[in-house]
Amino acid sequence: MSNLDDIRRASATFYSALNSMARGDDGPMQSAWAKGDSVSAQHPIGGRDTGYDTVMASFGKVAQIAGGGEISLKDQSITAGSDMAVETGKEVGTLILAGHEARIDQRVTNVYQRQGGTWKLAHHHTDLSPDLLDILEKLTKAA
Repeated sequence: MSNLDDIRRASATFYSALNSMARGDDGPMQSAWAKGDSVSAQHPIGGRDTGYDTVMASFGKVAQIAGGGEISLKDQSITAGSDMAVETGKEVGTLILAGHEARIDQRVTNVYQRQGGTWKLAHHHTDLSPDLLDILEKLTKAA
């Protein structure tokens, strides 16, 4: 099996975990990500989280208010070395947060790292999502 096949499988694991998070279960995220202080995420709501525990906590917060949706990766492109790979594409779909539906339509860059012989996500970066930002603004005003 080639590196590309293994990376595609790691990507499928991450997007499956992302959809589990959309249904309120952040547990699968834990096995999709590399462990360590250098992992990071730049989410569609802005900001940057660094370190495994911080990144997992951010996905956990979303899962607490998530009520469904489906997110998939389109136009996948992968460039791989022996221990690191970069995946680009477009995330599309919907995400329901606190009863509000957001359209997901943003560019994404994912960096995978081979850790213990297995490819894991080390960095996730998307464009800002106007729909998600709008929902967060509504939730902030309502609080």
